[in-house]
Amino acid sequence: MIFQGFCVIINMVIAMENPSCECDIIALKDKIKELESLVKFYEGQFLLAQKMKFGSSSEKSVYDQIPLDGIDDEVAMKGYENCEKPALEVVKEHYRKKRTRKDRLPEDLPVEEIVCELPASERTCPNCGTEAEVLGNDYREELVIVPAKVIVRRYAARTYICRECVDSADRMVIIKAEMPNPVIKGSFASAEAVAYVAYQKFVMGVPLYRQEKEWERKGVMLSRQTLANWLVTVSENYLNSLVRELKKQLLKRDIAHADETTLQVLKEEGRDPRSKSYLWCYRTSGDAYDPIVVAEYKPDRKYRTPAEFLAEFKGYLHTDGYEAYHKLPKDIVVVGCWAHVRRKWDAALKAMRTADRNDTLELKGKRYCDKLFDIERDFALLDTEQRYKERLKTLKPVIDEFFDWASSIRTPAKSLLGKAVSYMFSQKIYLLNILLDGRLELSNNRVERTIKPFVISRKNFLFANTPRGANAAANIFSLVETAKESGLDPFAYLTYVFKTAPNLDMNNPKNVKILLPAEFKKQLS
Repeated sequence: MIFQGFCVIINMVIAMENPSCECDIIALKDKIKELESLVKFYEGQFLLAQKMKFGSSSEKSVYDQIPLDGIDDEVAMKGYENCEKPALEVVKEHYRKKRTRKDRLPEDLPVEEIVCELPASERTCPNCGTEAEVLGNDYREELVIVPAKVIVRRYAARTYICRECVDSADRMVIIKAEMPNPVIKGSFASAEAVAYVAYQKFVMGVPLYRQEKEWERKGVMLSRQTLANWLVTVSENYLNSLVRELKKQLLKRDIAHADETTLQVLKEEGRDPRSKSYLWCYRTSGDAYDPIVVAEYKPDRKYRTPAEFLAEFKGYLHTDGYEAYHKLPKDIVVVGCWAHVRRKWDAALKAMRTADRNDTLELKGKRYCDKLFDIERDFALLDTEQRYKERLKTLKPVIDEFFDWASSIRTPAKSLLGKAVSYMFSQKIYLLNILLDGRLELSNNRVERTIKPFVISRKNFLFANTPRGANAAANIFSLVETAKESGLDPFAYLTYVFKTAPNLDMNNPKNVKILLPAEFKKQLS
C-alpha cells in the first residue's frame, strides 16, 4: 500500500511538468498531500504494530521524563517528590541505594536439623590428645521442597452389635458410625484432589490435559474428561450458591468495577464454535474491607448483560469506554477510566519515530495524563473527604486545562492522534465523574488486574467445551480471586469448601455464608 502511494505521487509529479491548466495543478497538489498523509498514517500503524509485537507494553518510557512547554514542571513532578525514596547507607564514604532483599524464608516453616559431627577418632586434641568438647555450631540453611504425593484415604465405618440382645431380644441391635459425605457421590475424588485440580487450572494456569499427564506420572489414570466433570459437578452442587451470595453482597455496595474478556465455547447450541463468548467480571473497589469478585459467563457482549447483573445496584461503577455501560439506569453513575485515555495518547506516541517525538502534540498529551496520575499519587494517604477537596483544588484545573488544550487540536479523525482526542471527548462526562467522590479511583485498572490471571490462564486452556464448563470456570474464578484479594491461600480455601459443603444444607443461607472467604478468614484469625 505504501509503495503504491509513492508510485502515484511520482506519476503525479511527472504529470505536473506538462499541466493542462492551473486547476489541474492545484488538484494534483491536493492529491499529493492526501497521499502523503495516508503514507504517514500507514507508517504510524506499522511502527505501532512493531512496538506491540516486539516492544514493551508498559506505558512508562524514557520520553515520559521529557519536560514540555506549557506544563508546569514543578507541579508535574510533584508526585515523584512525595514518593517514598529508597533508604541510603554509607559504603566507603559514598552513598548508594540500599538494596531490599526480597528472597527470604518464612520464620514459621518447620525445620529439619541435621547435625554434622566428627568421628570419635578425630575429636582428640592434636597437642595433648584430650578428647575435645562441643563448643557450638556453625549453621547453614537450605530451602527443601517435598513434591506432592498421592495417597488413598480409606474410610472405615465401624458397626457395633449388642451381644446381650442377640439371644434375649427379638431383633438384633446394630449401631453404625457415620461417614462424612463425599465431595462427589459415587466418585473417589477427595476435597483435596478437586481443590488441587481447580487451583492448578485457575491459579497456576495448568490446563486439564497437562494435569492428566501429571496424574499419569504419579501412577493415577485420570482422564481430562473426569477432571472436567469434577469441576462442573462441584460448581453446580456447591459453588453456585456461594457465588449468588457474593453477588448479593456486591450489589449492596455503592462502588464497583466492571470489565469483560473473551471466552470461546465450542459446543453451544445454535452458535458456531468459533463465536466469541464473554466472561464478565465485577468487583468491589479499593475502599472495601471485605473484597468481592464475581465473574459471570454470557454468550454475548450486549448491553443487557451488565444491566441485568446490576439491576439492584445503585452507586458508582468504574468501567472502560464500552458503550454498553453507558446505557445503564440513572441510578448507576459510570466513572470513566483515565488509564484508557493515557493508553490512546501512548499509542499515538509509539507510532512515531523516536527522533520525531520531541515537541509533539502526542508527547504533550501523554505528559498531561502522567501529570494527572502524579498528582493523584499524592492523595493516596488522605482520607475520603480530604481527597475529594484536594482533587477539586488541584486535579480539576489540570483536567480542564487538558480538555481546553485538546479542543484546539486539528487532525484527521482516523489518525492515532485524532483517535486519542476523540476518545477523550466521547468519554468526557464519565471521566469528570472522578471528581464526585473521594473514594473513586482514577482508572479501572483494579478490575483489569483482577481479570488478568484468567486471561493468562486462557492462553493455555484456550476454550471451554460447553456452557456448563464455562459457568464452572466463572464460579471457580470468582471464589479464587475473592480468596486471593482476602489474603487467603486459594487451595486451602477451596479444600475447606469441598470438605464442609457436602455435609451442610446448601439451601440454608446461614450455611452458605459460613463458606464465604470472609468467614473462612475469620476462622483463621
